[in-house]
Amino acid sequence: MDLKQSAKDTAKVLTSYLTFQAVKTVLNQLKETNPAEAYWLNTFSTKEVLQDGEAYLERLLEERSGLAIRVMTVRQHIAEEICEFLPEMVVTGIQHANMEHRRQHLERITQLGEATDVVEAELLQEPTIDSDASPE
Repeated sequence: MDLKQSAKDTAKVLTSYLTFQAVKTVLNQLKETNPAEAYWLNTFSTKEVLQDGEAYLERLLEERSGLAIRVMTVRQHIAEEICEFLPEMVVTGIQHANMEHRRQHLERITQLGEATDVVEAELLQEPTIDSDASPE
C-alpha cells in the first residue's frame, strides 16, 4: 500500500469537496444579495462537474473570474478553519465507526448462534405423547 499516494488522493478528494462546500456557501450568499448571479452560478454548477474541484474552478475562471475568486477565497477559509481539527476527527470517527460495526457484527453472530442452538435443541427433543390424554 502506497501511503503517500493515498494521502495525495485523499487531499484531492477533500479539496474537491471543499470546493463544493464553498460553491454552496457562495450560492447561499448570492441568493440574499444578487439572485440573478445566484441563478447563473447554480445553472453553471449543474452543467459543470464539481467532482473535480480544480477543473470546475478553471472553467469558472474562464466564465466569471470574480465568482471563481470568491469561491476560492471561501474554500481557503473553510480549509483553514477545519484542517486544524480534521485529522483527529477523522481518526476518532473511524475508530468509533469500526467499533460500532464490530459490535453489531458480534451481536448478529451471537444471535445467530443462539437461534441455531435453540433450533438444534428443539430438533433433538423427542416428541412426548401424553398417554393420559384420551380423545373425546
